[in-house]
Amino acid sequence: MAPTTLHLRSEDKPLEHRSALTPTTAKALIQAGYVVNVEKSPVRIFDDEEFSAVGATLVPTGSWREAPKEHIIVGLKELPEETFPLKHVHVQFAHCYKQQSGWDTVLARFPRGGGTLLDLEFLQDPASGRRVAAFGYQAGFSGSALALKNWAWQLTHPGGEPLPGVESYPNEDALIADVKKDLAAGQEKAGRLPRVIVIGALGRCGRGAVDLCLKAGLPTEQILKWDMAETAKGGPFKEIAESDIFVNCIYLSSKIPHFVNVDSLKAPGRQLSVVCDVSADTTNPHNPIPIYTVATTFSKPTVPVDGLDNPPVSVISIDHLPSLLPRESSESFSNDLLPYLLKLNDWQNDPVWAGAYKLFQEKVATLPKEALEN
Repeated sequence: MAPTTLHLRSEDKPLEHRSALTPTTAKALIQAGYVVNVEKSPVRIFDDEEFSAVGATLVPTGSWREAPKEHIIVGLKELPEETFPLKHVHVQFAHCYKQQSGWDTVLARFPRGGGTLLDLEFLQDPASGRRVAAFGYQAGFSGSALALKNWAWQLTHPGGEPLPGVESYPNEDALIADVKKDLAAGQEKAGRLPRVIVIGALGRCGRGAVDLCLKAGLPTEQILKWDMAETAKGGPFKEIAESDIFVNCIYLSSKIPHFVNVDSLKAPGRQLSVVCDVSADTTNPHNPIPIYTVATTFSKPTVPVDGLDNPPVSVISIDHLPSLLPRESSESFSNDLLPYLLKLNDWQNDPVWAGAYKLFQEKVATLPKEALEN
């Protein structure tokens, strides 16, 4: 029986430097008998040579399209916006299971070509129901970092100039040092440190958000840590408007009352000037923060909320925040995923992958007929 071939594709999303496989996990897979093909990538945080040094075969960028049908295509973020049918098994985050904008066009490409989507967002341990691997901690950590930087920027640049573009950091220490510098400048202007409210504080993402605040020097009493118990009564919540920074870290799975909306932010006494929606459910009809409609990017990290000034409010809604620390986040995620990657040679009979396939079939069954005919 021929060994299973995994094909790591190069990411196409702007400023996405993370990787689903790292040299460390590629080496483990090769030692276990897999063939690992790695597309050359000008943007991946790991050099091509780091993969070839552990025995991976370097292949041309974008060559997954022509790869044999039996090869399993591994990636992180969405595929490029193309329309041709997909024939392979794809392991990736697709962001098309919660009726996001254009979800049907994205999902229909798989059944149209006889392909399969095994969505990394929905890989769950059947016993616990918990995700087996996630970038949540790094997303919250990075989101809080940008939120603190934005708060300080607003104070030191009162003319309304938006926060400039940001780039990935080589390591966590460099990011924290940068945030501390900005926070000190903001504190000097305001005469105080900001009050931050984190909703979803008990999850991976929320823990990351809180940890960044603490490592940047915020006293714990300046951080409101909310989770399901505090939000059970239903919003909007005045505590958000009374804080300087709101970091949203929930996992949205159903319709819930608004945490905040434009009307609640127009009430007297608002202090809020920065929202970081780490969940980035920008196009989700159930988004509990309906004050923005634009996904932001590292090159343009913020978007202003229309109709609010004195102070203005800006939103960070970047959906690949962990790429701010691409090496650490890739290593952490890929190591967590490795036990399941090692079972891809018989994924149909593994309960985690089989669960992802069952969900794929259920979602395909909801596709409108016209999407399958395109």
